[in-house]
Amino acid sequence: QVQLVESGGGLAQAGGSLRPSCAASGSIFSINVMRWYRQAPGKQRELVATITSGGSRNYGDFVKGRFTISRDNTKNTVYLQMNSLKPEDRPAYYCNVDVNRGSYWGQGTQVTVSS
Repeated sequence: QVQLVESGGGLAQAGGSLRPSCAASGSIFSINVMRWYRQAPGKQRELVATITSGGSRNYGDFVKGRFTISRDNTKNTVYLQMNSLKPEDRPAYYCNVDVNRGSYWGQGTQVTVSS
């Protein structure tokens, strides 16, 4: 059994910062790619950022250099540092991690940005 637990969302003002995290637990033998998605109510999830086991990173175009994905392999945790937040960054954020032979989703953490 593998679980992903997210935390670190909340309310921020425009220009502020948040750093959601996603920790994997359970019977883990290997972790490869870690990802962050975002999703607004009634809309599909879209990819925000990815990071491989070797540290290679990729970002969605809307990030514009403001977000940084990172991972702590000792803690089986992935982070998303979000700086210079804008109201358009406000959807819920979900982590997705390749663990063992499958992929697993976190429960989501809500991000709200006031203008």
